[in-house]
Formats: sequence, C-alpha cells, structure tokens
Amino acid sequence: MNKPLVSIAVLKAKPGKQQALKEGLLALVEPTRTEPGNLDYVLYELRDEPGTFYMREAFKDQAALDAHFATPYFQRFAATADELLSEPLKLIFLEQVSN
Repeated sequence: MNKPLVSIAVLKAKPGKQQALKEGLLALVEPTRTEPGNLDYVLYELRDEPGTFYMREAFKDQAALDAHFATPYFQRFAATADELLSEPLKLIFLEQVSN
C-alpha cells in the first residue's frame, strides 16, 4: 500500500508582494481540496515573518501530486512565481512517524 505524500511548501514573498502572494495561494486552496487525490491543503503565514507562507499538503500518491501540478489554476500560479517569490519555492517532504 502506498503511503500518502505529505509536504510543507515554503514560499517567501518579495518585498511589497506579500498580499499578492497571499491572494494567489488562497486561490489554490478550494480547487485543490476538490481534487480526487488531495488529502490535505492548508495555508499558514509565519506569525513573526509576514509574507512567509507554509502550505501543508498531502496527496494520495505521486500521481495525484503530479495531477495537481498540471491543473490550470496551479499552472497560472506557477507562471507568477518569479514575480512574487524572493527565493525559489522549497518543498519539504515528510514521513509520518506517529499516529
């Protein structure tokens, strides 16, 4: 049985682009949650560093994650990444070790 893919995406806004990044990320939440392979998709902002966002994500398997990356709404967001992000998106994959 395949384990779900769980990750944290770290996204840091360029100065002056915090609100635009936040809006772009929020626009991904609802449609992503309706994807058949999505298990979890929640956006957080670092309390002590506004403009730094963490997206907690879980997908059923690699195929579900690949399908997410191919959606039109994700592709639209990805096309704006260079304009919004101060550094490349960091995707940290996690292994669950407790229940």
